[in-house]
Amino acid sequence: MFDLSISEIAIIVVIAIVVIGPKELPRALATAGRWMAKARGVMGNFRTGFDAMVREAELQEMEKKWASENERIMLEHPTVSDDEPVMEPLDGPPASEGIGDKGQADLPLDDAASEQPPEKPAEKPGA
Repeated sequence: MFDLSISEIAIIVVIAIVVIGPKELPRALATAGRWMAKARGVMGNFRTGFDAMVREAELQEMEKKWASENERIMLEHPTVSDDEPVMEPLDGPPASEGIGDKGQADLPLDDAASEQPPEKPAEKPGA
């Protein structure tokens, strides 16, 4: 972060020992550590708030895009009113004659489903 080399750090340590003194150095380092922790906490809160603002701005932008796209689609494909005929699919039964209109018992059964199951073949003696 500060781009300090080993020689620069050694010079700072020697100056700190001379200026602060060896007895007070641990207390000074602890105080500096607390300040660094507080600074990191403040920066973390700032970063979190900034990220939240950016996400909110992006979300508002996306909502505007979705609204304009939805409006374009609704103009291209208007809704069907009750008085307009509904087109039926060509390859299936009409929508008005679905299974929901008739009970399951009213549907015709296949010939294979209506047959009795075959009887078991007679067992051979000694088998």
